[in-house]
Amino acid sequence: MAQAQSSGQQPETTITVDVKLVNVFVTVTDSHGSPVANLQKENFQLREDGREQKIAVFDRESALPLSIVLAIDTSLSTRKDLPLELASARRFVHAILRPVDALSLYEFSEIVDEVSPFTSDLKAVDHAIDRVRGGSATALYDALFLGAQALEPRQGRRVMVVITDGGDTVSKVDYKEAVREAQQAEAILYSIIVVPIEASAGRDTGGEHALIQLSEDTGGKYFYATSVPQLDEAFRKISDELRTQYLLAYYPSQRLSDSDFRRIQVGVSGLPADSEFKARYRTGYYTSKSH
Repeated sequence: MAQAQSSGQQPETTITVDVKLVNVFVTVTDSHGSPVANLQKENFQLREDGREQKIAVFDRESALPLSIVLAIDTSLSTRKDLPLELASARRFVHAILRPVDALSLYEFSEIVDEVSPFTSDLKAVDHAIDRVRGGSATALYDALFLGAQALEPRQGRRVMVVITDGGDTVSKVDYKEAVREAQQAEAILYSIIVVPIEASAGRDTGGEHALIQLSEDTGGKYFYATSVPQLDEAFRKISDELRTQYLLAYYPSQRLSDSDFRRIQVGVSGLPADSEFKARYRTGYYTSKSH
């Protein structure tokens, strides 16, 4: 750990950080929302807390191993649609998983249960999907927190895909704790929000908004789905994005800060003036661990 020099000019709140490589996974999409491939290092600008950073590592990430936590809401409010969601999830797993990748399946209702540990064995994942069972309440934030914890020690890209109607009723951790854990794990969250077709089923728009914000903060994306075709389309778009991401990595030029959260900004340039490209990436990182 780098140490601050004792000086009367240094405020007591100054935080020192390890000057270690910071990874930023970036998805670039065009005006139609399709991923953009074949960009070069020169097309990207990287800043931390407003200060320009030198990109030390640049790579196209389609070949880097994926670790995926697939978390499925099995609470009472999703029971009617659960078999269809599981069938769609199974198709996604078979489409995305390569021998170098690994997927862990979680189900969450009033408790969070790891149905299958990380594996690249499709038969093992299929068996796990067959074992998913319904529950009653919804511990969404606990699922996000525990999924991120499981991803943190994994090598390569870390991704969480959550299928839920967005409600949370019984979690032990709150939204802020789930956000921090996801940021610390460098987990990219994709949320598929299943909207109940029957109005009587109700909606938790607060939970939906939390998922949307967390997806955006981690560089992921959210989707709404009211039908099986929309579920399949959401999974297809997630697969496409995961095959066309970029890695920008840098050593922070600034060691001292008055906050343990460093904000990241990524710009894309050198493209045709009429192109409407959008870059998605995590909004920042914490320099200290939460306990």
